[in-house]
Amino acid sequence: MGPLSGLRIIEMAGLGPAPFAGMLFSDLGADVIRIDRKASAASGGFDRVKEANFVDRGRRTLALDLKKPEAIETALELIANSDALIEGFRPGVMERLGLGPQICLARNPALVFGRVTGWGQSGPLAQTAGHDINYIALTGALHAIGGAEAPLPPLNLIGDFGGGGMLLAFGVVCALLEARVSGTRPGRRRRDDRRGPRS
Repeated sequence: MGPLSGLRIIEMAGLGPAPFAGMLFSDLGADVIRIDRKASAASGGFDRVKEANFVDRGRRTLALDLKKPEAIETALELIANSDALIEGFRPGVMERLGLGPQICLARNPALVFGRVTGWGQSGPLAQTAGHDINYIALTGALHAIGGAEAPLPPLNLIGDFGGGGMLLAFGVVCALLEARVSGTRPGRRRRDDRRGPRS
C-alpha cells in the first residue's frame, strides 16, 4: 500500500534514471511491471526482478523479445491496461520497436508516456550516449565537488538519480494528477466537478 497504490506503471528495462524512477513508483505502492530483454530474465510469464541492485527492488518483470511481432503485441496489451509507461532509450528506439507514443496512445489514450534521455529528443547531442559524469561536468556541478584537487565523481547520484530519475517520476505523477482532474481520463472527475471544503 502507498499513495500510488492502484496505479500500474510499465517500465522499459534500461539503466540510470528510468530504473530509479521505477523504484520510486514501486516504493510508493504502484504496480510496476518491467519489460525486460528476453536474454536477461527467465521466460514463461512474470517473474520477480532479481534484486542485485537496490534500484531493481519491488517490481515484476516480463521478458520479451521485442524483435518479434507477438512480443510487441504482448507489450501493447500491458500498456493498454496501464496508467503510465517510462523509458530511457535514445530518441527513436521506442518508435523503431513499434512502441512509440502514437502507437501506445492509440491503444490507451489515457496513458502518460514518460521519456528520459541524456540530451533530449532533438538537438545536436540527441543521438549521443549520455552519462551522469557528462551532465554534471557540462553544467558545472562537478566543479563544485571536492577541493583544489581533482573533483571526486559522486557516482551517478546527481545527474541520473537526483536529476533525471527524480524529475521523470515527478513529471509522470504531475501528468497523472492533471489527467485525473482535467477529465481527460475516462471515469475521472472534471475540474468543475471538484467540491470545495466542507463546512
